[in-house]
Amino acid sequence: MLKDTVNSGPAGDLTAPAGTGTPATADQNRAGPGKPGRFGKPGRFGKPGRFGKKAAGKAARPRPASLGARLKRDWQLLLMALPAVGLLIVFHYVPLFGNVIAFQDYSPYVGIKDSPWVGLSNFHWLLFDQSFWDATLNTLSITAFQLVFYFPVPIMLAVLLDSVVRPRMRLFIQSIVYMPHFFSWVLVVTLFQQMFGGAGLLSQILRDNGYRGVDLMTNPDTFLLLVTAESIWKDAGWGTIIFLAALAAINQNLYEAAAVDGAGRWRRMWHITLPGLRPVIILLLILRLGEALNVGFEQFFLQRDAVGREAAEVLDTFVYWRTLLTGEWSYGAAAGLVKGLVGLILILIANKVAHRFGEQGIYKRS
Repeated sequence: MLKDTVNSGPAGDLTAPAGTGTPATADQNRAGPGKPGRFGKPGRFGKPGRFGKKAAGKAARPRPASLGARLKRDWQLLLMALPAVGLLIVFHYVPLFGNVIAFQDYSPYVGIKDSPWVGLSNFHWLLFDQSFWDATLNTLSITAFQLVFYFPVPIMLAVLLDSVVRPRMRLFIQSIVYMPHFFSWVLVVTLFQQMFGGAGLLSQILRDNGYRGVDLMTNPDTFLLLVTAESIWKDAGWGTIIFLAALAAINQNLYEAAAVDGAGRWRRMWHITLPGLRPVIILLLILRLGEALNVGFEQFFLQRDAVGREAAEVLDTFVYWRTLLTGEWSYGAAAGLVKGLVGLILILIANKVAHRFGEQGIYKRS
């Protein structure tokens, strides 16, 4: 009698002990219409559920709103972005049509329409111009040096600022390191001249102690270190803004869990902080490589005469001295196109490398 009671449970009863009762089949566990579901009932609310007639296909996606509906819904945001888009079009996209003068013997007195076409003649002269290659070599050397010694500085500074516990102290330090970004390069170079020039503070201290003074501002051998130090002092603090935002997005529970597991400060930084910053670091590195031939104009223009053309000539100053002052507008346009092409190639290569490492990069194919 006890044996019949144990084995008389309903088919598919989840409360029956394992190994007893009638085993439920796959069809009985499928919540389709007209078939018993997992709990011995038909599909959800007696209607075809997820496993009904449309089980083989995907759920129907909602149709996107029409263009008119989206414009009506987001017109405030579009109106707010309209001035920025207008400036972008006027000062960035419209001037692109002026690059046609790179293939002309352009003269501002006759205009683009009546200037004669010369084909690739300007690029031919550019590629055989030794001063152009000297400026390109200086530009690439400065970019490579700053990628190693300048690019990591905002990252380290952001990690240090994030570790400051007191909010007032953190705000005070941030205000100090942000401030030099708003100084002009004229003021920055003047301050460095007062510190490291021939009559600067460093030379006076050395002379007062019986040593010979130094003049770092006119030494071509130390010019690379000088411009990197100027860039770090001026823009490193400003560059921490993006990294501080990325640090704020990291889940703080990860740090607490790692601390409970016995991870020290360095291990938490290595296994939590740096992986959290990695997408932002790679994105900014790609963008920095895209501007490899654009290291700036004012900083080098102000110091070119002091250290000489061989040390301070970069592509931006080359275009100014070699083309704009001499009226060779087409030659300068050709140099600008070469810069843009090289920057585009570097961005594509760096973005491809980022995809190889599993990162998003600046774009990713769907």
